[in-house]
Amino acid sequence: MTTLAPSRLLSPAVTASPPPDAEPAPPVRRVPLLVASLISVALTTYVWARHGAKPGVLLLLGLGLGLALFHSRFGFTSAWRQLVAVGNGTGLRAHALLLGTTATLFALIIGTGTGLFGSVPAPSSGDLGVGVVAGAFLFGVGMQLGGACASGTLFAVGSGQSAVLLTLGGFVAGSVLYTWQYDLVDDLPAVPGVVLADHIGWFGSWAVTIAALAGIVALTRVVQARRNPPPVGAPPTARGALRIVRGSWPLAAGAVALAVLGAGVLLVSGGAWGITSAFALWGARILQAVGLHPEHWTYWQEARNAKMLAGPVLADKNSLTDIGIILGAAVASAAAGAWTLHRGLPWRTAVASVLGGVLMGVGARLAGGCNIGAYLAGIASGSLHGWLWGVVALGGTWVGLRARTLFSLPNPTPRDSVC
Repeated sequence: MTTLAPSRLLSPAVTASPPPDAEPAPPVRRVPLLVASLISVALTTYVWARHGAKPGVLLLLGLGLGLALFHSRFGFTSAWRQLVAVGNGTGLRAHALLLGTTATLFALIIGTGTGLFGSVPAPSSGDLGVGVVAGAFLFGVGMQLGGACASGTLFAVGSGQSAVLLTLGGFVAGSVLYTWQYDLVDDLPAVPGVVLADHIGWFGSWAVTIAALAGIVALTRVVQARRNPPPVGAPPTARGALRIVRGSWPLAAGAVALAVLGAGVLLVSGGAWGITSAFALWGARILQAVGLHPEHWTYWQEARNAKMLAGPVLADKNSLTDIGIILGAAVASAAAGAWTLHRGLPWRTAVASVLGGVLMGVGARLAGGCNIGAYLAGIASGSLHGWLWGVVALGGTWVGLRARTLFSLPNPTPRDSVC
């Protein structure tokens, strides 16, 4: 087995060739930047005036998340694809930094009971059972077909990628399908979830989580040294101080920014950053707009869900951060000169995008969350269901890579110049 000397643990991991230099950023897309900025300001002003400071701050946090996701191109789908296909663990090591930083902030916030606007912070936990296993697997397959995870779908839509707009449509449709047939999956076998802090305290939970993440980082470096994969490509970027607003951020910077902003969501709302429950709400509202009555479905008659459906969309926590991510990514991509509407989409790609979105929509609801609400929030909260979600979703990624070939979608190969 290949081993790594301690002195090499902080050095760049081995790749088949040096990472390529980034191309210069193209000119600013002035019209999209102006439009996205005006919409962001107007919507924030409206939400703040109509619903109060708490929703207004959540929308601002969503805008920040969109900026950070785009500038760092922080991906979950691509990270797992690169790891499984060619053994490049760069993205997964960035996940570990995001998870570790978020876990540290969560332990401080939840452990001390610190909250804003009267909120009481609580960990994200979930049962361990068939639902989370089946849901995470479907999500893993779906994100490889759809080309993006939950957070990736939102920031890609904001940057004008038409294929991912189809993925978002499928995501909403899959969420609606789940809520419609909720009675079929309401009582799947499961055992109560485990939150480490309930047994070993918040410091113990944090220490175990950090140790596990450090082990994953070391393992990815061993795998990468053995497989010698191509490097990750470098997006176009500006240089110097302009890199902050017109450039590609290092993955580490993106991970830390996302962790801080995600902790802000916890402080403000009392709950962790989430994404996909909003898609079910959006789908239900669309059905109501065309004269249908999803409010009679069992899912929407449960007290928490009924309250969500009866309330304003722009007062819903996840809807606010989701909309903020789309707008923040639009501002960031236009400033970077990368905002564009893609045309001439191959039909196989379109079908894969919709199918992937549907699988993720169903999977996220089965598992009680996605790569953000279950994987990130769960692990950062010291909940074992987050770890289970991640392991099973990685297995779904392996299947998803093989399913991509059915739709003529490319996968990284060892002979590529970048992955």
